[in-house]
Amino acid sequence: MRAILDVILIVLQLYVWVLIAAAVLSWLVAFNVVNPYNQFVRSVGEFIYRITEPVLAPIRSILPSLGGLDLSPMVLILIIFFIERVIGLYVYPYVF
Repeated sequence: MRAILDVILIVLQLYVWVLIAAAVLSWLVAFNVVNPYNQFVRSVGEFIYRITEPVLAPIRSILPSLGGLDLSPMVLILIIFFIERVIGLYVYPYVF
């Protein structure tokens, strides 16, 4: 059972890094550092969008509009950190 919890914690950490990559890529596209019409950039962006958007869309619908500022990745990262803490402090020590 601990192995399953370890895999869950690793997947959550990887998802946090994917969220950070999505934010950085969106900034790079917004400031014209990378060309969104490049095939590699487009495929990476599409992959990241398909991975993150199903989870971020419900959070965006709950949060108020702040103009061009999107806080949904930050809220999701905080939720993931909370889940990791709960697993690490309350679930993991009591699983044999």
